[in-house]
This record gives sequence, structure tokens and C-alpha cells, in this order.
Amino acid sequence: MPPRDFSLALNTAKALYSGSNLPVGIPLVEHQVLRTKELLERKYKDLQAPVHKSYVHVSPQRMFHGGILPNYKIAYETWGNLNQDRSNAILIHTGLSASSHAKSHPEDTRPGWWERFIGPGLSIDTNKFFVICTNVLGGCFGSTGPSSIDPTDGERYATRFPIITIFDMVHAQFKLLDHLGIDKLHASVGSSMGGMQSLCAAAMFPDRVSRLVTISAAARSHPYSIALRFAQRQVLMSDPNWANGYYYNGVLPHVGMKLARQIATVTYRSGPEWEERFGRQRLNPNETPSFLPDYLIESYLDHQGERFFMSYDPNSLLYISKAMDMFNLGDVQQFKKCVVDCEGDYEPCAAAKGPPNPEEEDRQVVEACKNVRMPTLVLGAQTDILFPSWQQKEIADSLTKAGNSQVTYYELAAKYGHDTFLIDLNNVGGAIKGHLEMI
Repeated sequence: MPPRDFSLALNTAKALYSGSNLPVGIPLVEHQVLRTKELLERKYKDLQAPVHKSYVHVSPQRMFHGGILPNYKIAYETWGNLNQDRSNAILIHTGLSASSHAKSHPEDTRPGWWERFIGPGLSIDTNKFFVICTNVLGGCFGSTGPSSIDPTDGERYATRFPIITIFDMVHAQFKLLDHLGIDKLHASVGSSMGGMQSLCAAAMFPDRVSRLVTISAAARSHPYSIALRFAQRQVLMSDPNWANGYYYNGVLPHVGMKLARQIATVTYRSGPEWEERFGRQRLNPNETPSFLPDYLIESYLDHQGERFFMSYDPNSLLYISKAMDMFNLGDVQQFKKCVVDCEGDYEPCAAAKGPPNPEEEDRQVVEACKNVRMPTLVLGAQTDILFPSWQQKEIADSLTKAGNSQVTYYELAAKYGHDTFLIDLNNVGGAIKGHLEMI
């Protein structure tokens, strides 16, 4: 990635300050100020969603923690052909910030986020399977989320959007499957937050999922990942331009969003990979060090933060990351009782309450797995610090304790950290292909 041009900020700082030395951090501060001024000219506009189909759920839908969506839309894309008995469908669940565009297609030829894994003869073979990928509820790439219009008043939801959970996302996806006439999936497949969703789908609708693949995920969020996502949200909300979520007609929270993504990026890869990739190289070894991006790794983080700001809605980040924090598979029966089995009853349901102690929480997770008896593939990466591999082992162990005798668990030695599922085609892709095509 090209290094950012800070020359204008540096010249501005020199014009403002005198004395023996220019304050070391001032050019960076001035750069952020200039960037904010630039954004004054750019009002919020809907992000460019991939070319997609849409399912519209026209009746009100209650959320697990209260609140109602009068209606909602789910954006989705498909590849391959649905067979005559509609038994070859695979639902791919996305990570936090991904769109439905997992693979290119004639209507949208841009590479998808899982481009090398999906297609004829590939890991998820579109010659054999009908593949579906959605943008999750709460997202900003065609599905209903905080940036969508509230039909009751014609204004964007912003932070009036209800708190959502992984369960709410999966529930909406299965409404889409109902619309498509698909009673049972060949497989539910997901990585990261998508792995939470695929596990949730199998537990919530065990009679509608034939195979399960969950990669670099967890049966419940643990304190370390919760803390990291909390820090990201706090940084974002501390940007005065966030304006309690009502920034759509004003200045966008550039600094908060960018810094939040920099924190997240640190958790997605591994130290060994960055040692090999960046080492201690500086951008300009002959220049005096400053608080500007100086090392290559700093420039990389700066670039990733800026790119994410330009391509994702800040409120969607808040809502979806919070959904990840709250995930506990042990709540699945409460969700089914409160939401799935109470269609048409729109009285607010009681918020899910945590179990009284860790032992009881362990028991509830195992209990939630008791109907997940389909062949299951669980993958983890040894270098993952966001979802450490012991959390995937916890999934496999919980399924086994619950009586699933068809659990396959692999722990990969890849160097890419949490993002292994996006990069390691041979190991991740090979394992997925073997599981999906197993007779």
C-alpha cells in the first residue's frame, strides 16, 4: 500500500508553530483536522452494495432483547443451481464486516471475499451445490441496518435500531430460506462471526441442517475478545462526530472509525507473520522519526483504518460487534421460546440473563448442542489470538459431550492468525471440500 501523504499537514504545522523545535506529534494531529475539514464536504451516502437479490420480510419482527423492526430486507447472492429436490443448498455465513459478495458472478465481476474457495471444482463446488450468502441483519450492504430508513417516520434508524443478536441474524436468514423454498440445507458454513452463525443455525434448526462447518469461532464469546471489541466501540463513540449515532446528515466519525479498525486489525493477524512481512523496516530510514506512521507496520495499520472508514457504516460496526460479544450458544432455547415459537406476539420479551456460574454456563452450552447430531467440521488456527484454538476445541468437546459422534476437529499451524480462513486455501479449503462431499 502506498504511504500516506502528510506533507500538507506538516507545512500547516510549520506555519502555526515557532520555536526551537516543531512539536513531534503536531503534523499527525493537523492531518486529522484537515481530513475532517475535507469530510465536511462529504455527507453520508449509502455504501455501494454488491449486485444482489433481496428478500423483504413484510411483517413486524421482534428482536431477542426487545425492540421491533416493522419490516426488514436481507440482501443475498447465489451461485450454482438448486437441484430438483432442493437438497443441495449451502448457506455461507459472513464475518463481521463482509457483504453477501463471497464470489464474483456475471452481474458483479469484482472478486468476492472468499473468491478462491467458491466455484466450479473448488472447495465449495458450484457444479454440485447451490450456494447462498447473505449480508447479515444489521449490516450496511443491502440488508436492513442502522443506516436504513425507518418506515414509520422516513428517517434513518441510527441508534434507534434495536439491539440484535447472532440468533436474530440467523432467524432472518432462515426466513429467506423459507422464501426460497429450501426446507433443509446440505450445509451451514461459516468463519469467525460466521462460524458462530453456522453453529447457531444447527442448534436452532437441527432438522434443517445436514452438515455443519464452523471455523475460527466460539460457542460463546470470552472476556479477551469482548474487551477488544469494547475498546473499538469506545474509541469510535469517543469521536465527537459520532454524535450519538446521528451523523448521517453531518460529518462522519472518521478518526474514531479509523482507530477502531486499527485495533481490530492487530487482532486479525499474528506476530510471526508480521515479523516476516514487515520486520522493523521504516518507511523512510533517512528521515527523523516522528509520531506519523514511521514503520511499515504503522503504515499498514493507517492504510487499513482509512480503507475501512470509506467502506463501512460506523453504527453497523457497533451493533454487529456487540452481537458478537453477547453470543452464548446456551441461550438458543430461550431465543426459540421467546422469538421463534412466538411469531405474531410482539410484547417485549425478557432479555437473556446470564447463568449464575461458569459450571452452569458449561452445562447450558452442552445442552444447546444436544440436537446437533449432523456431521460437523470444526477448524481453528494455532496463531489466532482473537478466537484462540482452545475455543474451537471447546465447540468440538461440547458437541461430543452432547452425543454427536461425527465431529471432526483440526487445529491448523498456519501463520496468518484469525485471517487464516481467508488465506489458507490448501488446508482450510481442502478440509471444507472433504467434509461437504463426504458420502
